[in-house]
Amino acid sequence: MSVNPIRNTWKSAMTGRERFNRQMHYQSVDRSFNMEFGYWDENFTEWDIFVNNGVKSNAEADILFAFDRIESLSGHNFMCPPIKKREIEVRDGKRIIINEDGLLAEVPLEGAGSSIPHFLKSSITTPEDWKKVKEEHFDLKHPDRVIDIAALKKRIGDDDKRDFPLGIHCGSMIGKVRDMLTFEGLAYAVFDYPDMVEDMVETVCRAVEQTLDQLLPHFEFDYASGWEDICFNHGPIVSLDFFRDIVVPRYKRLNKKLKARGIDIWYTDCDGDVRPLIPLFLESGINCLFPFEVNSCTHPGELLDQYEGELRIMGGVDKMRLGEGPEAIKKYLESLEKYVARGGYIPFCDHRCPPNVKPADYLYYLDLKEKMFGMG
Repeated sequence: MSVNPIRNTWKSAMTGRERFNRQMHYQSVDRSFNMEFGYWDENFTEWDIFVNNGVKSNAEADILFAFDRIESLSGHNFMCPPIKKREIEVRDGKRIIINEDGLLAEVPLEGAGSSIPHFLKSSITTPEDWKKVKEEHFDLKHPDRVIDIAALKKRIGDDDKRDFPLGIHCGSMIGKVRDMLTFEGLAYAVFDYPDMVEDMVETVCRAVEQTLDQLLPHFEFDYASGWEDICFNHGPIVSLDFFRDIVVPRYKRLNKKLKARGIDIWYTDCDGDVRPLIPLFLESGINCLFPFEVNSCTHPGELLDQYEGELRIMGGVDKMRLGEGPEAIKKYLESLEKYVARGGYIPFCDHRCPPNVKPADYLYYLDLKEKMFGMG
């Protein structure tokens, strides 16, 4: 079933590509770039607006709401091949699985709703474990790591004709290492096996570098993206000294490659309170936060004021306010108005929109966002 838009694309005097680049560089635009990060899985079965229009994914929702197109290219920046996901058993109404990161995890039965998995055990607890995983899943000569450039060019089209922003994904230096080790595992490993952890970071960095070396010569990228989900409501799960000494040098290696190709906008997806890491992000070349969780951190305007001209934010519309109805939605969007006008900020829901938000209120939010930031 094909998805037909139920909204019109916002009026435009620029291409999406031109608009994105100007907005991210604090330059004047015809209107704000219009995008959203997505929705919880339950929204696709509980929201009548999705069910009645046959929408079952975030990509289809983007079409339904006629959002501006934005894409990112990547390669195998992590395990290749991944660890094969498999079910171990079902007990106490839960499925016990081995996931793609090699973690023994407890997850809900199918149809029991979304929740964060409860991780029971990592497959890596000692340097010997890591050596085995590295040999089996981080061979940079694995044939699947070769990117089909021709296929990507066919899908993306010629750079001189492209009217949407295109990014290059720079993976994760420490967030995916955390995924392999678990929160507790990483917390112990940085002290018990510091050389192992640094080798894990270095190994992932080399995999990302391999991807960049394959993609960068063939496309004119408008931005870089990344994923470092290592912060919670009390800040990062690793020390600032560790981050500065182990992670930042790898970021700088990637940034050197990006800058050589003229890429000077680089966002990373890091939830939680990212404030302690911002100076180190900026030093490394990462100058944009995405999708910026408000309730674990602060109002985006606070950081946009503090780092005016240096920092950008994509996201930052408090999902809690979306669930409180039109009055709260309007008040919150009004608090963002001057930042959208100033540039360096693209507003959308601060994480995937949850199902407690009423579809009618969500449509009100989209209408109001267009009225306020669609520039007429």
